Amino acid sequence: MKLWRWILALVIVAALAAFGWHWVAEDPGYVLIRFRGVNVQTSLLAAVLILLVIWALLGVLWRAVRWPFGAFSRRHRRVSRQRLADGLVALMEGRHGDAERDLHRASRLDTLRGPALLAAAEAASRRGEHARALEALNQAAQVAPRAARVLRARVLRRDGKPAEALALLTPEGDSGNLSPGGWRELVLAALAAGDTRRARNALEPLQKSGVMSARAYASLETLVLVASIQATGDGAVLNTLWSQLPKAQRRAPAVIDAYARKAASYGLVLPAMDEVESALRREWSPQLVETYGLLAGDDLDARMRRAEAWLDAHPNDPSLLLTLGRMCARLGLWAKARQYLERSLALVPSTGGWEALGDVYTGLGDAALAQRCYRNAIAMVRGEVTQPLPENPVVGGKLDTRPIAIEERDVHGVPRLKE
Repeated sequence: MKLWRWILALVIVAALAAFGWHWVAEDPGYVLIRFRGVNVQTSLLAAVLILLVIWALLGVLWRAVRWPFGAFSRRHRRVSRQRLADGLVALMEGRHGDAERDLHRASRLDTLRGPALLAAAEAASRRGEHARALEALNQAAQVAPRAARVLRARVLRRDGKPAEALALLTPEGDSGNLSPGGWRELVLAALAAGDTRRARNALEPLQKSGVMSARAYASLETLVLVASIQATGDGAVLNTLWSQLPKAQRRAPAVIDAYARKAASYGLVLPAMDEVESALRREWSPQLVETYGLLAGDDLDARMRRAEAWLDAHPNDPSLLLTLGRMCARLGLWAKARQYLERSLALVPSTGGWEALGDVYTGLGDAALAQRCYRNAIAMVRGEVTQPLPENPVVGGKLDTRPIAIEERDVHGVPRLKE
């Protein structure tokens, strides 16, 4: 298609040139220049061509005169671009001192001043030189004010001044004029400053900005919601907040877990239990299963039977086994609790499992094994090696703690092969 266009254009130009030549040939015009007794006579077409040649010669001469002076500016641009590239590479490699030096030198070129100063401020901030970073941002604000404001808020937040960062971004946040990165910094600054209401309000524009991936946004949203729940002062405020949250925000397991634990601390055990059970019916969550076993209440027998029914679908879930072990211990079923807890520890060792097993051996009157369990719990917190428990014939000997093989099928009913 492009070839035909070029051919058509050449045909049109040739036709215009032919008609133009005949038009000029009929009357080429006459030009007379008289200056100080000198007469110059020529046709109009020749005069135009002469003027074009003179203009071209003057242009070449002007470029030749300017070339020595332009060589210095060209070298300056080339060196500045190279310094900007070297500075950015050094910044990514963690050589922040070298990066700051190269970027400040690159900022001497006007066209690179904004990005070079912003990157230099980031390098200084990563080094812990927050004062130098703010000084560079003062200069960058003259070229790129919005980017400098966002980076200034980030530097202040890293420097342990989230309230100042929040105050810097709040005016534009209230007017809705923040950049995508500004919304993210506003959420983080508000979260660090304890202003959970403002952090929640900034979540929607942050999501619409598209600056974060779906997974990263969900993680940040969960942090904000959990912090908001934990910041409530009483049960009424907690229930009001929970009822105002959109349904999508009340489905994250970590958010439900935070609500259940906070509600239980205010004595609202039934609402907490309802939310946990509803969530487990929608989707299995080991985190919520563990919380389910920690909730207080008088219906412990019924809850334990419900949890034992979940074993058919999740026989190798260590959190479910830990929950059942805790429930049995609270009911005084020490042997049964020991079976669940030792099986849970065999699948995935945990601090809570060792601690609960220590409580079980305390209930059984075996102080030595209880102390070993507690020591193992402390060792796991410290990252040290735990000590295995010996066989105890008093309470039933060695248990079979191997995982139970269960058949899994896909949506078409075909059994899945284990990898």
